[in-house]
Amino acid sequence: MLRYDPPTDPQFEVLYQDNSLIVLNKPSGLLTVPGRELIHRDSLSYRVARVYPSVQVVHRLDMATSGVIVMALHPKAHRELNRQFRERETAKRYYAWVYGRPEQDSGSIELPLCCDWPNRPRHMVDQVHGKHALTHWRCLVRQEKRSLMELTPITGRSHQLRVHMLSLGHPILGDNLYAEGEALALAPHLQLHAASLEFRHPRTKQWLAFSAPAPFEMELQ
Repeated sequence: MLRYDPPTDPQFEVLYQDNSLIVLNKPSGLLTVPGRELIHRDSLSYRVARVYPSVQVVHRLDMATSGVIVMALHPKAHRELNRQFRERETAKRYYAWVYGRPEQDSGSIELPLCCDWPNRPRHMVDQVHGKHALTHWRCLVRQEKRSLMELTPITGRSHQLRVHMLSLGHPILGDNLYAEGEALALAPHLQLHAASLEFRHPRTKQWLAFSAPAPFEMELQ
């Protein structure tokens, strides 16, 4: 069983909260929702529910991914936020350190994805059974062995950014599912951060934008 030792200080970090929703900054190493095993009960949604019992999950971040996530505080807000994510009316931006140096400065990856059932929880590119997945990327910094990428997922498939970066030939550093050798060893954990999230407030329809700094160095200069 994969070792699970989630961070506990703070229990959760609130970026914004009102009567309809709560926006949080999830740390790396914490599940978004409880797993099947009792040891995996501790999660962001479990912690938030102890303070806000009506909370409902709208979307998820991988356990190893950090960053901005929104949850609903009543069913009507949950339905509207779910609709926005389903119909791709939200805007998301991620940062990631990847292995190697992409030759191009930017591009798009449009490869269908599905679960790699014999090797769960891994996912894979599958032209026959996969679901449509689209990621735009931009290389911000190139160093000797790694590059900093800005990633904009248009769809929201499981492990989309991790598998798309692997398909580009540049796995995300520290990815214990998809990186190997030096790419795995160069970072203590997955170097992927959900830096910003934008959507319309489910009640007021006002466009909201939230961001959180990456827990790893950016070195954008």
